[in-house]
Amino acid sequence: MLEPEDNSRLANLSGQFDENLRHIERRLNVEIANRGNHFRIQGSKNATLQGEQVLRTLFEQTANERLEPHHIHMCLQESGMQPVGGKDNPVLSVANDPDEMVIRTRRKLIRPRGANQSNYLAQVRDNDLTFGIGPAGTGKTYLAVATAVEALETDRVRRIILVRPAVEAGERLGFLPGALPQKVDPYLRPMYDALYEMLGYEQVSKLLERNMIEVAPLAFMRGRSLNESFIILDEAQNTTVAQMKMFLTRIGFGSTAVVTGDVSQIDLPHGQLSGLKHVMRVLSDVAGIGMTRFGSTDVVRHPLVQKIVDAYDAYEQDDNRD
Repeated sequence: MLEPEDNSRLANLSGQFDENLRHIERRLNVEIANRGNHFRIQGSKNATLQGEQVLRTLFEQTANERLEPHHIHMCLQESGMQPVGGKDNPVLSVANDPDEMVIRTRRKLIRPRGANQSNYLAQVRDNDLTFGIGPAGTGKTYLAVATAVEALETDRVRRIILVRPAVEAGERLGFLPGALPQKVDPYLRPMYDALYEMLGYEQVSKLLERNMIEVAPLAFMRGRSLNESFIILDEAQNTTVAQMKMFLTRIGFGSTAVVTGDVSQIDLPHGQLSGLKHVMRVLSDVAGIGMTRFGSTDVVRHPLVQKIVDAYDAYEQDDNRD
């Protein structure tokens, strides 16, 4: 039973034509029936308990906002229950509740979604070097930027340095118009967007002018020693082995470095080894380095993205066996 009994909130929870309830049913493999504020959930023990938790959490949210599909998806993701046995015979497992870790920036609070994101944040805060490896939509870059902003605002670092290799989607920067900064900017847009969200456009512009936020292609890192900085290397799957070694040896005193990438989306020339894939083997047993591997169940975008990632992984595994 959900209280208070409020018809408007109950309708918000159920969604148009009960679409929200049907979404929960599909994800948890349960059946949900309700009359007024009385809900009955049928399924396995773990699934019904998780379904009750999800319904109560969503009902609390109805007091302040109108539920949209992404609210349902995120609540299910955060609940820690994921199908692991296939769509025809799903087996559900419940992850341990992650310790709450909050990133505080001037404009907003950012909370990790799920145990893997919490583990990632803990590693970033506890290590001078952390790798976040996994598919698009898992929050790797966004959380790294949020942590960098928090570190800058609390004077733990003096500047933020955002770095990307200058190889994207099979193209090189020469085909773009403008000087090098204008060529690089489009590829750094996801990091800019995160900065604008957390600091505001005017503040980001000021920090860029004062060089407290620096944006640079990876090639510009050679010969530098980066002290008291928060350095983010994004799209690291497109580094060569030599570039990755060069970047990692730039880390100076008082600095934190986060390397993010997706080894399933390498745009290097055919036959060239990715520096990210190489470094995952080289540094796997080195103490003091954090390494979080994200999977499709960590995707926090549209539910279809998770299915797309799984489908590509399955296809590539079959292709490798042929």
